Amino acid sequence: MNQHTSPDLIPIAALKGAGPQTLKRLERLGLASVLDLLLHLPFRYEDRTRVEPLGALQPGLSYQVEGRIELAEVSAKGKRSLVVRIADGTGFLNLRFFHFSPGQHALFSRGRALRCYGEVRAGYYGVEMTHPDYEILGEDEIGQPDASLTPVYPSTDGLHQKTLRKLIEQALLHAVPEQLPDWLPAVTARRRPKLAEALRLIHQPPTGCDPSSPQLTAARARLAFDELLAHHLSLSRFRAQTQAHAAPALRADPATSARFLASLPFHLTGAQRRVIGEIEADLARPRPMMRLVQGDVGSGKTVVAACAALAALASGYQVAVMAPTELLADQHQRSFRQWLEPLEVRLAYLAGKLKSGERRTALEAVALGTAGVVIGTHALFQEQVAFQRLGLVVIDEQHRFGVHQRLALREKGSRDGGYPHQLIMTATPIPRTLAMLGYADLDLSIIDERPPGRTPVKTAAVPTTRRADIVGRIGDWVAKGRQVYWVCTLIEESEVLQCEAAEKTAELLAAALPDLRVGLVHGRQKPADKEAAMQTFKDGQTDLLVATTVIEVGVDVPNASLMIIENPERLGLAQLHQLRGRVGRGPGEAHCVLLYQPPLSPSAKERLGILRDSDDGFVIAEKDLALRGPGELLGTRQTGQVQFKVADLGRDGSVLDEVHAVADTLLQRHPEWVEPLIRRWMGQEVARYVEA
Repeated sequence: MNQHTSPDLIPIAALKGAGPQTLKRLERLGLASVLDLLLHLPFRYEDRTRVEPLGALQPGLSYQVEGRIELAEVSAKGKRSLVVRIADGTGFLNLRFFHFSPGQHALFSRGRALRCYGEVRAGYYGVEMTHPDYEILGEDEIGQPDASLTPVYPSTDGLHQKTLRKLIEQALLHAVPEQLPDWLPAVTARRRPKLAEALRLIHQPPTGCDPSSPQLTAARARLAFDELLAHHLSLSRFRAQTQAHAAPALRADPATSARFLASLPFHLTGAQRRVIGEIEADLARPRPMMRLVQGDVGSGKTVVAACAALAALASGYQVAVMAPTELLADQHQRSFRQWLEPLEVRLAYLAGKLKSGERRTALEAVALGTAGVVIGTHALFQEQVAFQRLGLVVIDEQHRFGVHQRLALREKGSRDGGYPHQLIMTATPIPRTLAMLGYADLDLSIIDERPPGRTPVKTAAVPTTRRADIVGRIGDWVAKGRQVYWVCTLIEESEVLQCEAAEKTAELLAAALPDLRVGLVHGRQKPADKEAAMQTFKDGQTDLLVATTVIEVGVDVPNASLMIIENPERLGLAQLHQLRGRVGRGPGEAHCVLLYQPPLSPSAKERLGILRDSDDGFVIAEKDLALRGPGELLGTRQTGQVQFKVADLGRDGSVLDEVHAVADTLLQRHPEWVEPLIRRWMGQEVARYVEA
């Protein structure tokens, strides 16, 4: 095998020690080529550069030690184990192995020199290490520890660190600048270590190099820059490909739009008007709009989507509006019906709960084009749904949908090489760094103004020891003619347990507040029962609604102005903010009580403090990113597609502006570098997913 073959073309099977079982385990980690190994980076380092005397060991710390074997015997005391005792003149140490073979036992013969590394614990017969890393030493190896830090890699069952280290050592023979070109503009490359050099530094830090040393920090930053650049390039390239497609030019009828706006019981905010203008300018162009509208909870995104729909309808095209839950789809249907039916627009509704006759009628109206606006859940992209002339796709809470679902809906509108326009909406404000990274293929509009009449929600964190006081306040609140949410959360993932907890809470509250009408909503109810419970609450026939987090998105009850969230310490900031957004949607004061279980962990205390101090979703989103990182916030749009190997938005977000500038330079001046850079960091399959 040629040492200078490109690492992405060399399979791991070509390396010494990569047998069939090892290859299977490496495959579980997504490692198939030598390049994959080079980019499989350590998550920490162990200091094996010195040997500690056995007499100086302290339980609870990790050490590297050397000694000669005094005995090796199988102990039946407690769980059967092999105990090996070593000594070095300053003390002794027991090594304990619960899983061992006869050959291993024979290896530990009296008098042999042994070097081991592991955590020291207090054992029955003194200090001991359980299953340490060890090696038998030759006489010339005694007192010769490693010259540099030892990397520790992400692994999987059955794959030993030693195996990974040996394979990566071989992989580094192929990490030469000729086979790992930098593919960066000269001015950018000059300020950073070369890629090959950065990889060597990270896998084999030199003698005396500390994990936080400037050398290793610069090497890590170089790799993070490349990874962010590859990700951004994949989105930019997809954006360019999208823009090359045709789309229908859609223009609103001024008279119809004026009539629509005049019929609304409220005035649009300046931010809503600005965003509608941006959308209408996009729709008028003969290429597909790809616009993300973000607005905090209750900022009025739905009416913006309705204005976009009018442009498509006026141009003779259909509109699809997709929501992640039936509750939210139902609410969109009510809003659009109320606004558009007076303008003689026919609507169709598609969701799992429809009876076969209703579904057949709706499908026929969609196929014939008599339904101008089609609203539904994921049922919209099922195979039997055929649009006659789809011109605009509106996706609400887009991060809750998988990539394939969004693609399937877009494909339904493809005709003659053209695609429909896409308007994507989210009430989860996206931090700037995350928007730059995860949504670089989309134009961004922000509704950053509250509609008049929306009041900030006063938030208080209260321990469960004061639960009785809070229950008492509910009665006072309802006496004022207002309604209340009580949200139950559980740490368990089980929906069954969550629903049982909500049912039990509803019973207890009904017993404690016998004069109140108590309703219940949870995820395991039949859709019709859930809808009936919500409608009863909305109609004011229920005073107190006990619910799971199923009410997080899309429930609009202006008279509900008090919310109690149980165990808020178990939820993320963004979800808490979404839930809180269900109150404060009407006139008068609004309150949210975070009923927590003491004692709070420091991170939970920080989260609840942020929520108490701020009602601004964008501020909360930035804090959430700092606390949790990008994984959860990117949501299902990126799940299984973008798992950053090196980049960390909290640490590396500051380079995103430079990443964008370098990406533009490469696309204009060095387009031949773009594909190999994306493939290096993301692989062909992953790059395709991101492009969706």
